[in-house]
Amino acid sequence: MAAENMNKAELVDAVADKAGISRKAAADAVDAMVSVISETVAKEGTVTLVGFVKFHAVKRDARTGRNPATGAEMKIPATTAPKFTAGKAFKDKVAGK
Repeated sequence: MAAENMNKAELVDAVADKAGISRKAAADAVDAMVSVISETVAKEGTVTLVGFVKFHAVKRDARTGRNPATGAEMKIPATTAPKFTAGKAFKDKVAGK
């Protein structure tokens, strides 16, 4: 089975086809889902789609790193980053189980 790469337009088309809805309704649904997940995680909340994925934010402490080109030490500031954890059903599907 060949790998298939999908951009947003192709995702919208696939959702519209799978759900039997218009492309416009699918685009609105995809946009709304991305917006709600982004806004929730930005407020350090969590969005869990059981068996599929958990979106959340993680805090990363400030640390000292190295510039890979020069080897010079540099300060890396503390930050909050988005993270997702795949659910068991999703992992199993990808693994072909």
